[in-house]
Parts: sequence; C-alpha cells; structure tokens
Amino acid sequence: MLALLLAGVGVWTVRRSFPQLDGELRLPGLSAKVTVLRDRHGIPQIYADDPKDLFRAQGYVHAQDRFWEMDFRRKTTAGRLSELFGTSTLDVDKVVRTLGWRRTAEKEVGLLGPGTRQALDEYAAGVNAWMGQHQGFADRSLEYAVLKLTNGSYTPEPWTPADSLAWLKAMAWDLRSNMDDELERAIDASAVPVDRVKELFPAYPFDRHQPIVTAGAVRDGGFDPKAAAKASEGETRATVSSRALAEVSRTLRAVPSLLGTAGADRAGIGSNSWVVGGAHTDTGKPLLANDPHLGPRIPSIWYQAGLHCRVKSAACPYDVVGYTFSGLPGVVIGHNDRVAWGFTNLGPDVTDLYLERTKGETYEAKGEWLPMETRTEEIKVAGRPSERLTVRSTGHGPIISGVLASAGDALPGAAGNAGEPGTGKQAGETGRLAAGGHDVEVALRWTALDPGRTADALLLLDTASNFDQFRKAASYFEAPAQNMIYADVDGNIGYQAPGRIPVRSKGDGQWPAKGWTGDEEWTGFIPFEELPMAYNPPEGFIATANNAAIGPSYSRFLTSDWSYGYRSQRIVDRIKEATAKGKVSADTMRDIQMDSSNTLAPVLVPYLLRAGIPLDGGGEIKDLLSAWDFTQSRDSSGAAYFNAVWSHLLERAFDDELPEGGRAGGGDRWYEVVRSLLDKPTDPWWDDVRTKDRVENRDDVLRAAMTDATKELRAALGDLPADWHWGDLHTLELTNETFGTSGIGPIEWLFNRGPLKLAGGKDAVDATGWDATEGYEVNWVPSMRMVVDLADLDRSRWANLTGASGHAFHANYDDQAPIWADGASTPMRQTEAAVRKDAVNTLTLIP
Repeated sequence: MLALLLAGVGVWTVRRSFPQLDGELRLPGLSAKVTVLRDRHGIPQIYADDPKDLFRAQGYVHAQDRFWEMDFRRKTTAGRLSELFGTSTLDVDKVVRTLGWRRTAEKEVGLLGPGTRQALDEYAAGVNAWMGQHQGFADRSLEYAVLKLTNGSYTPEPWTPADSLAWLKAMAWDLRSNMDDELERAIDASAVPVDRVKELFPAYPFDRHQPIVTAGAVRDGGFDPKAAAKASEGETRATVSSRALAEVSRTLRAVPSLLGTAGADRAGIGSNSWVVGGAHTDTGKPLLANDPHLGPRIPSIWYQAGLHCRVKSAACPYDVVGYTFSGLPGVVIGHNDRVAWGFTNLGPDVTDLYLERTKGETYEAKGEWLPMETRTEEIKVAGRPSERLTVRSTGHGPIISGVLASAGDALPGAAGNAGEPGTGKQAGETGRLAAGGHDVEVALRWTALDPGRTADALLLLDTASNFDQFRKAASYFEAPAQNMIYADVDGNIGYQAPGRIPVRSKGDGQWPAKGWTGDEEWTGFIPFEELPMAYNPPEGFIATANNAAIGPSYSRFLTSDWSYGYRSQRIVDRIKEATAKGKVSADTMRDIQMDSSNTLAPVLVPYLLRAGIPLDGGGEIKDLLSAWDFTQSRDSSGAAYFNAVWSHLLERAFDDELPEGGRAGGGDRWYEVVRSLLDKPTDPWWDDVRTKDRVENRDDVLRAAMTDATKELRAALGDLPADWHWGDLHTLELTNETFGTSGIGPIEWLFNRGPLKLAGGKDAVDATGWDATEGYEVNWVPSMRMVVDLADLDRSRWANLTGASGHAFHANYDDQAPIWADGASTPMRQTEAAVRKDAVNTLTLIP
C-alpha cells in the first residue's frame, strides 16, 4: 500500500506541471483571442490578430513546455548558475561573468529596431504571465521539484528582453569559429617544429572540393593571404608550454555550451544545407534542406512552432513556420508563405587571443602603459556567502588567463627569446611568464562581445518576401556568422554570407598575437557588400556544409580553418547523380540527408588491403573490407571495423608526438592529413618515436591498427566479424543538460533517454559525430532535419531530435527521437486548413 501511495505521489508530481492544451486560458494583456493548435507531436501553431498578441502568446507557449530550460539558460548566460546549484557551478559563473555575455545583451536591447524591442517585451510579458500562474515548484516542472530537495528557497525572477538576447551570445560562443584551432596549433608547436604543425593543418583542397560560391566577382580589398600567413608563422618564435596550453584547451571546452558542444571535439560541428532550383526538381520549384549539427541533449535545442497573423498585412506580417529557440521570439530557421531559408556555420575567424604584457592593473600598448578597465562581479552562491570576482580588460578584451587557466607561459610569442620553438623546452611552469619586470597574460578579442543587432535579423527573415529583403535581414546577422541559403515560391534560389568579420592590419589570426606591439590589430570589418553571395547560379543548386565559402582568389580573409569539404562535395555529387538520372524530388533530398558514406574509405581501404590483413584477422576480415560499400549503416560490419581501424591508426601515428589537447579527433582535417601521408610510406609521422630500436613505416602502422581494431571488436562485440555492427558501437545517449549528469542514478533515469543506435559518422552527410580520442559514442548530431517544398509548402517535412515538451514523461518529451534516428520525418504544415486537419489539441488564450 505504501509503495502504491508513493507511486501515486510521484505520478501526481510529474503530471502536475504538464501544460493545458485544450479549452481556454487567460493571458492578461491580449487585445483579442489567440488560438493555439497542436498536432500529435505537440507542435504549436499560433494564430493572432496582431504581432503583440502573437509574441505574447509565443512567450506563454514556450513557458508552458520549456520554462525550466529557459530559466536554466538565462542563469547560464548571466553567470548565475551558482544561485541554483551552489559551488559546483562557481567556476562556470566566473568564466561567463568574465566574458560578459549578459552585459553585452543588456547593451544590445537599446540598439534594436522598435519592432524587435516590442516583440521582446511582449514575449517577456507572455512568459511572466505563465510564471504568475505557476508559483509552486511542482507547478513549473519536475526539475523544480528535484531542485527543491537541495535549494528550496529558489524563486525564478521575471523574464526580461536581455534574458532572450543573452541566448544569442551563447549561440555565438558555441559557433565561434577557429579559436580551438588557434590553441591546438600552439599546443602542437610545444612538441614538434612549426613546419610539422603546418602539416597537420593542410590547405583546403579546392581541386577536389568545390566552394559554396563558384562564380562571380567581389571588390578587391587588398588582402594578401600569403603575406598574412607568413606574418603569422613568425609569431611562433618563442617558448610554448604544452602543459599550460592543454589546460587552456580543456577549460575552454568546459565553458557552458547551450548548444551542447562543450566537451565534444568541435571540429566539423556546423551543419548541412543545400537548395536545388526548379530546373532540376520534379515540381519545377525549389527544394531546400537543412540539418544543423549541434550537441545532443534532451529536450532538443530546437522547438518547432508556427506564428501566423490571421490576416496577413503590413501591420501584421507574420505567417511563418519553423524552428525556434525557447526563450527567444520569432522563428530562427524555416519558411514563411513565400520564402524558405536555412543556416550552416560560416566559420570565419572572429576571435583572436592576444598576449598582453601587464604590470598590476596596467598593460603595455605600443610602448605605453595604460590602465586596465576593471569591474567587480558579485556571484551569489546557494548555501554560502557570495563571492566577488574582479574582471580585468585591455583594449583587446577581457583577460581570460586568470580565469580559464594560467597560460602566460603557454603561448607562442610570450617572451621572444625565452626558449626554442617546437622543442618543449620551457622558461617556467608558473601561470605567467616573467620577462623584463612584467607578466604576460591572455586577452580575448571576439566580435560577439561588441553589441549588435542579430535579433533584428531574425524577425526580418520571418517577414522577408524576396531575395532583396532576405539580404537586408542577413546584413544585420552579425554573430554568429552563418551561411544563409534561400529559396522562394517564384523559383529563385540564393546564398549570402553575413557577419562582422574583422580585417587585420597584419597576420591571419592563426596564432596568438603579441598585443603590446600594436602590429596585429583589427582595423575594421569586411563590408557586407563584399561578402560572398550567389543568386540563381548557373549550376542550379547551392550546397553548404561548412566548406570554403569562396575560392582562393577572393580578396578578403575569412578564415583558413574551413571544414575540408568532404560532406559538401558528397552532397554536390549526389545532386549531380540525381539530376543525371532525372529530377530531384523531396525524397531525394531526404535520402541525401541520410547519406552515411565514409568518403575517406575509398582512399584508405586499398592501402589497408595492400598492407596485408594481420594473421589474427584471417580471410573473414579481408572479405569484410573488400565487400564493404563504404556506407555506415547501423548494421554494417565493415563500418564497425573500418572506424575502429581509423581510431587506432590515428592513435599510433600521432599520439607518440602530439600532446594532450592537440591529438587527432578524427574529422575531415585528419582525412586530409592522412591522405597526404599515404603516398609517403616513410614519412616521420609514421614512425613511433617511443620505439628506439626500430623505425616504423606506413604499412607497419596500418597493420598494427588493424590488429588493434580486431582485438578491440572481438572483446566488445564477439569473435565473429559478422556480429560486429556499427550501431552497437555508435550509440547516442540523450542526456538532460542539468540533472542528466548529476551522477545520481535514479535522477538521471528520470530525465535521460536512450541509447539510440545510429548510422552515419563524423564527416558523413548523416553527420553523427564521434571523437577518436574518446570512443565511438555520438557526441554531436544533426539536431533537426527539414526539407521545404516551395511548390507546396504543406508538403514540407521535418523532424526534431527529441520532442516539443521539456517535461519528462510527457508524451511529447522524446516522441520524435525514434523518427529522427530512423531518418523519417513528419508533416511541416503551412496553411491553416492543413494545420487544422492535423490538429489534436485546440487552446484558446483569452484576454
């Protein structure tokens, strides 16, 4: 009887916070009734008479399903998690306060256009109305009921527009481009000569993988990439501490990630998107596909919704369906009744690390000693007194070395004469490098720390009706810079690269810069008119997958650290194959999204076979490799074995020389590195420097990697190669971002789901990422999938990673996860008639 009673209390606690989906609810401040229709997946389509009511209702509906997520996000972006969780999150708060996400967001509110400010205000009012109606812990969500066990005094405060905008800072941080590469170069240079480090960062293969924009001219900006690269190489002439730099790298990876990329090997995280013009489609109108690659979590980062004016007009211009972020008004990716758009990460170099000579609270700039800007942050901590944090900034940005790590002696260029580059000899093991009576610290320059108008861009996208209006919206999209693809119902397709992308007086940002010299300053930003774009290109399609945006003749510097084009070229090849056989259909687009081919395998497998399968493998493994079609389905034995070999090959080839934080994660950069080494059988990278009595060559390493893989798979999956299935290794745990990693089994069981067995791979089009330094488990994914049919928007399809609801045990908490894992999708309706036909719930919000 007691067990039944406790079970009943548990069910009551869980269900008490489930939202009301039918009938009527009062939403104060509305000017008229608002209708919320939901389909069987809980996806809301909101209908109102004016924008104020529309965004107030969106705030209310977001709070119904996802308020804990919203509250957690704003505490993260404000550096206030310790108010919820105590000392366990104190370091995270210190990092975020130093970066100043929330401070920047507060400044942005006043820069925005009046329509955006009104949307933010109305959205906040809707959230606050829901909060006013749900005061108890159990009334809000199960997470609050769990939190009450350790922090019963916590009460959420009213929502504000800055809470919404701070989310954009977190998004920009996760998609911040090449700072990890910058650190990795410096880490590697601590162990091997700079010329060998350059071999690990090969140039983009323009001869094999085409850029996004393949034609057209841009105004000459006078950038000389060779001169910039030469200047950057010069900055490596100094002592490099691998120990300290590795700590910087680890700490950066631990900075809170609201897109779920913290702790993952971020190389390659970005997205796929492509658009095919009507000349190549079976409908005669464009088809557009998008699947952003982000960290997996439950609930999904995305929230599907529709925002509709009952009568579309200049006064009420919204008729848009797509993916939203809970906590932010409007639709981020999707389509309205005329235009569709998608994003992938452009990845420009928008961050630089500056080494600063400092004395106390001053820093050197061109021979002068200037006072730092300082501020004191009070961090409230649940269960103990507040802590005070002093944040110090130079003209380049906040000093991060004292917060993220002590790295003054860790970066190239710190002293200029303190040691030998690439030898590992160090001038000191303290946090800073003393030289000439001063210290050396590290400041961060990052475009997203400058207030901007990205929020304006999102609402302008929602109401764009042609390419000119789309480009106007893109001109406000400052951070994070994205590849933006376009299609419209008139049959046009297009592309635009936006963003605040710095112009440097010297160098290309690949290495940390000497801040005191004034030689490598940002002198401005690339004008929007000079950024790559395309409109109805002659190919009749546009494909983006974080590959180079434009060819090497482009006169401005965007970055040297593109993804290497393996995904994008596979998409291009699939489109060309489809058009050669007939016309591209929506089914073709979905098939391409699920393409699991490993595009390195056709190059590497012949070398494996020629090297000779180890005796421990026998004919079964040779047959397995020989018969493999290079696809990575869940049941593929060939994929399981090849990926295991790949992991061990990278470990044997590179771990003997590269320090922690600089080792091979296995993505397409390493595809290019290994590809170039395969025709160099005696290259030094093949030799294991730890074996003093012999010099290994390519085939030695290939055979050893195959032996390692065979032993591993036999131990993990059984003796028979036919029983080795990629999906048994390549699994996804859907982990709740807060309590899902608590370490308390019963609590994790409440919120986490999985595992899911997945196909795909790190640089397949079906980009289910994994880190070769950690294992085969999936650590980033296509966070959603969408295919928009511009011939009939009601035929569009979509799938979310988990579900609409943030309430554990709600029917819509994870109902889309199996659909997503199978590569299936659900209808993405646009017209009211189609929405009503699919609706299973109708809620009326009344004034």
